[in-house]
Amino acid sequence: MRGGAVLCGLLLSLAWLGPAWGAEGGEEDGEVVVAEEEEEDEEDEVLSDELEEEDGVLVLHEHNFERALREHRLLLVEFYAPWCGHCRRLAPEFARAAALLRNGSESARLGKVDAVAQTALSAEFHIEAFPTLKLFRDGNRTHPVAYSGRMDAEGMALWVQRRAGPSATLLHDADTAAAFVSARDIAAVGFFKDLRGEAARAFYEVAAEVVDVAFGVAEADELFEAYGLSADTVCLFKKFDEGRTDFPVDPEQGLDVAKLTRLLRVHSLQLVMDFSNETSSQIFGAKIPHHMLLFLNTSVAEQQALRDEFRVAAGTFRGEVLFVVVDVDGYGATVLPFFGLKPSDAPTLRFIKMENNRKYRMEEDAFSATAVRDFVRAVLDGKVKPQLLSAEPPEDWDTRPVKVLVGKTFEQVAFDETKNVFVKFYAPWCTHCQEMAAAWEELGERYKDHEDIVIAEMDATANELENITISGYPTLHYFPAGPGRKMVEYRSARDVETFSKFLENGGKLPEEPPTVSKAPENSTESPSPSGAAEAREEL
Repeated sequence: MRGGAVLCGLLLSLAWLGPAWGAEGGEEDGEVVVAEEEEEDEEDEVLSDELEEEDGVLVLHEHNFERALREHRLLLVEFYAPWCGHCRRLAPEFARAAALLRNGSESARLGKVDAVAQTALSAEFHIEAFPTLKLFRDGNRTHPVAYSGRMDAEGMALWVQRRAGPSATLLHDADTAAAFVSARDIAAVGFFKDLRGEAARAFYEVAAEVVDVAFGVAEADELFEAYGLSADTVCLFKKFDEGRTDFPVDPEQGLDVAKLTRLLRVHSLQLVMDFSNETSSQIFGAKIPHHMLLFLNTSVAEQQALRDEFRVAAGTFRGEVLFVVVDVDGYGATVLPFFGLKPSDAPTLRFIKMENNRKYRMEEDAFSATAVRDFVRAVLDGKVKPQLLSAEPPEDWDTRPVKVLVGKTFEQVAFDETKNVFVKFYAPWCTHCQEMAAAWEELGERYKDHEDIVIAEMDATANELENITISGYPTLHYFPAGPGRKMVEYRSARDVETFSKFLENGGKLPEEPPTVSKAPENSTESPSPSGAAEAREEL
């Protein structure tokens, strides 16, 4: 994504990166903004070091921050902006996470800081995007840990709890180990000859991070024998697919934290995942770069039968391509517009590259395992061109003050060598796009009679371009007249006067002091109408 780091994030919903497809962890979208300065004559509010709460979350500021660190061994702090849409969507989940933690222990608490008002704390902790979550441990304010978990209440609570105590349960004998494994759908057990060794310490580190899996550790010789092991090994037990996967520890290189984390995330997923509200965070949390999708109506027996061949094909690409079944008559219906599909198109197949949302389809759907494997391999080898969505242009698209572009008409307008074309790429659901809509219409009116300037817009959720990837909304690009197919990204204040200065100066702003504007005017939303897990808004 633009600015750093996605159907709901992974997240990457768009429809696939939106209502549920969020990227977790994706990078952040946003524009540089300068918070509006307070009036010089406004008196500073006098704050004490008392710790107050809102919805169970500590309200922190520079006067009580140190006290909060002293009184709570673990403190997960959200740095937010009042105007940030992602922060507002996170607020109820953050409050629920606070309640879950309060029910467990007083040693771990959640707090929040208005990073716009508390500029000293924002500067101290290098806050550059909203929301930013940091964990403070044992009163240490110099080395907070960046939050890396899911952005739902259970995920945040588990992430903190794993750091509050041992992240893995010690299994003393065969009976406790068997009970531990059988009680869970997924469990990872580290068998180590020395629980104080480097491999075991690395395992504990992985256990603190991967909160969707229960972790146990074993050292007793009888447990090595019971599970048929002779050397340090991490075993993943699961009540699906092959049932158990072993990851032996390299005797020379030891246990690599990043590699084991990825292996556990990949192998804790079913070989073929059903797309649902419950599984979406797992699907994106695994960060598998490509997805192969089978769209079908699960109520039709003939279509359900196609899953068997799809599953056979999936085994070839485990870890490289995630195979997902999308029910067009169920939860999956929400993502159909993102792929340009209707329920009646099922059954059909699509391949998507998560890094740029490029989508691929067979010339004619073929559902045998061999056909699916060949198609996936051809896409990975670069032998298939992406399928680009395009809406139909409105009849009056070129007579409006703001020209309405679609995929089919974009090239002829944007790269017209006689025109300077300023394009807004938007999403219909994006609140920031809605907020600047009036300014863009006014800009169109202002320049509608200029022969060499075109003001245009394109719904980037319904139209795709081969060489331009839109990863945040709204995105503004300027295409100057002349040869060379040049493109300039506009990244300044979003008001009519600043737009005009940019246009009148040939696609760049004249040298002058930085524009001070209200933060919401310069915010950019990620491709997630519901605020996918990894999306944040930058300062």
